[in-house]
Amino acid sequence: MLFLRCKAGRVISPSCIFTKYGFKTPDMSFINELFDLSGKVALVTGGSHGIGMAIAKALGKAGAKVVVNGRSQEKLEESKKEFEKEGVEVFPLAFDVTDEKAVDKGISTIEKEVGPVDVLVNNAGMIKRVPILEMPVADFKQVIDIDLVSPFIVSKRVVPGMIERRSGKIINLCSMMSEYGRNSVSAYASAKGGLKMLTANMTCEWAKYNIQVNGIGPGYIATEQTAPIREGNHPFNDLVMTRTPAGRWGEPEDVGNAALFLATKASDFVNGHVLYVDGGILANFGYVKGENDI
Repeated sequence: MLFLRCKAGRVISPSCIFTKYGFKTPDMSFINELFDLSGKVALVTGGSHGIGMAIAKALGKAGAKVVVNGRSQEKLEESKKEFEKEGVEVFPLAFDVTDEKAVDKGISTIEKEVGPVDVLVNNAGMIKRVPILEMPVADFKQVIDIDLVSPFIVSKRVVPGMIERRSGKIINLCSMMSEYGRNSVSAYASAKGGLKMLTANMTCEWAKYNIQVNGIGPGYIATEQTAPIREGNHPFNDLVMTRTPAGRWGEPEDVGNAALFLATKASDFVNGHVLYVDGGILANFGYVKGENDI
């Protein structure tokens, strides 16, 4: 139940406010049911830090049993402390999402020890900033494997159970670069552009089984990875702050909240969509702070 505190310090409930002004008290049970994930099992790949951790926390707070995946069991176990601080219990499980046999073994373990996967978040990813002419083919393939092929592998393993149950949610972490290119990120942009279309094709094949497949395209998010370019007078920080209409970097929780929507009943007729959580930068990438204030 939500409460408000007036200037005098007295705590009042929203129902009192609505009653005072003649409005009907909001049906919080409807809201709670709409975003309730109790009894659901969610798998978040790359879920031990950053955006993946924020998504896992959001799903866990909504009642889901959350499995966080990564490549290092030691790092996953360490991440449990962060989840526990916010009262979220997670089940850490390391396996290589680019290896079909490892994925099969990992998902089998989840099904046996936690339950069948109801919500899959394909978040694991990497980026290598190298100009095309300087990038080894092996590095290009590595980015494609992690960012594009792994969602294909993990989804393919999880979906048969969803089809059988006629229920499931798949969320693919796309990017603003699913839409446009930038210097030195050819592999990443190629993978994320491909992931947008993989999301569409998954929808075409699986929506009839009541499986919703959607993507999230984060904008520039304030994570540990972006910390070096957000501090001081870094020119990229200035670009983000002046070109983003919202006037700020996004927070990992902004992406987590979007994932919660796509993982719950609230999105039961949302199919094949990429939700850009970017502060409006794609809507007006040429925006410069102050130009509309003249």
